[in-house]
Amino acid sequence: MFSIRQLGAISRTYRHLNRYQRILRVLFKYGFSDLVDRLHIDQYLETGLQMINRKPREQLDRHSRPALLRMALEELGPTFIKLGQLLSTRPDFIPPGYLDELAKLQDSVPPFGYDEVVQIFQDECGCSPDELFEYFDTDPLAAASIGQVHQARLSPDQAGPGQARDVVVKVQRPAIENLIAVDLEILAHLAQLMEEHLEEVQGHRPTAIVHEFARSLSREIDFTIELTNIQRFARQFEGCNTIHVPGVYPSLSSERILVLERVEGIKASEIDQLREQGYDLTLIAERGANLVMEQIFVHGFFHADPHPGNIFILPDNIPCFIDFGQMGRLSLKEREDFADLVVNLVSGNESKVAAGVLKVTIQQAELDMDLLVLDIGDFLDRYLYLSLGELKAGKILNDLLDLVSRHKLALKPNLYLMLKALATVEGVGLHLDPEIQLINLARPFMRNLKIDQVKPTRLARELGDTGVEYLALIRDFPDEARSIISQLRRGKMKLEFEHRGLRALENSLDRASNRIAFAIVLAAQVIGSSLIIRSDIPPHWRGIPVIGLVGFLIAAIMGFWLLISIIRHGKL
Repeated sequence: MFSIRQLGAISRTYRHLNRYQRILRVLFKYGFSDLVDRLHIDQYLETGLQMINRKPREQLDRHSRPALLRMALEELGPTFIKLGQLLSTRPDFIPPGYLDELAKLQDSVPPFGYDEVVQIFQDECGCSPDELFEYFDTDPLAAASIGQVHQARLSPDQAGPGQARDVVVKVQRPAIENLIAVDLEILAHLAQLMEEHLEEVQGHRPTAIVHEFARSLSREIDFTIELTNIQRFARQFEGCNTIHVPGVYPSLSSERILVLERVEGIKASEIDQLREQGYDLTLIAERGANLVMEQIFVHGFFHADPHPGNIFILPDNIPCFIDFGQMGRLSLKEREDFADLVVNLVSGNESKVAAGVLKVTIQQAELDMDLLVLDIGDFLDRYLYLSLGELKAGKILNDLLDLVSRHKLALKPNLYLMLKALATVEGVGLHLDPEIQLINLARPFMRNLKIDQVKPTRLARELGDTGVEYLALIRDFPDEARSIISQLRRGKMKLEFEHRGLRALENSLDRASNRIAFAIVLAAQVIGSSLIIRSDIPPHWRGIPVIGLVGFLIAAIMGFWLLISIIRHGKL
């Protein structure tokens, strides 16, 4: 996993300075200078900001602010594109207009050269692609920010019995890890500044979102994790004849190389082509929706991005999911809590729905329970009396997210991925079959979860587990109590306090001390140069010692720089 270093050292590290300046240039270019000013970045990059042109690009008024944000993220590269895609699933943090734009982010960049592909194979496998494969296409089939894909063919010995010889090879982009590591540390710093200076986002914990993003990227950039995701996914559907999972080749794969079976099919987005070739679109829509809900509610391990480009349709109307870099995981308790919430929504019980909402969310501020129940009642009145055909799962879930966000509640990260997957698959299903009803298809899965909760074997197992935990608590209690009393007796009991709201004062003191030190150095430079000129130390230029002149010139530049800095901050 990427390690996010101490934030205070961000601006003092050379490798961050150039990248930080690049990020700020792009923000200024797309008209986000107000955001930079509100974050008080000048306290950390005072020197760097003075070297950046703040003038925005011309004709910005042609685009909306959300569109400008999307364009800025695309220009900043892979880390920021991935961040935008993550934020597009967080309606609690991003306004609706921005969500729509961020969903348009294109994860496509120019391919890198074949020489770099060869070098990666040499580093990972000790040989070139031509030596490893019977055939390897030097031209990439597709390129994205994390890596690119090449077509290849295995020898019969490599493929093994029953495995395909035609494969695709995913190769990681060179030096991508270093770039992402630097970007993540800068993002963590910006997130901390947002929590300190932007009151409207403080309850949403931007630093927690960045750490969640770092974990997600760590999993996506390590191709061995994607390989194990595919293997686990294949085991879930072993023996199922309504889905095809691409084969993988672990012996030929590594952290930076992934070899997969090449899938020959039609993308789910190619509706006309599917219709022309006689595919049953209604059956495909139903199968796809059922498969996603089985992943979520039965296995708790699901494809987190089932958009049309990631689903191929094979002969006999068989869906095939690709790109397993983003996977969601739900514990049994999370699945059951969500199922209880949905069942209570359908039954129209406001108090039980409110209790269910608290189970699936994290409370970020003081909660007015009565107001929450009242808003849930309004929510139920809006949907409870509609016919089944009028209910759209995506719209209901988005409105529910908006409701919990208004009450300073945040869904657990894995539940966001689940809701995104459900909304996405409903969109794909409606594209294939406008009459599909995701809510109706979800009923059997919800019912099975509720039935499993009251099975005698399940109740007996849970009762046994609870009894074992209570016995362990009773057994360990004397030792724990003795340890606490012993620490109290020796005066070694520790209490930790967390100070908040002092960061601004700390930054101001740090800036003031830096300027004082700068002024002392400046004064020393002037005095030293004066003594050199007074001493008439050679060499001379027009009768004046050169070293003294150079010293005065440096002192003038330093003084001018200090004056500009003070004036720009309005502290003259």
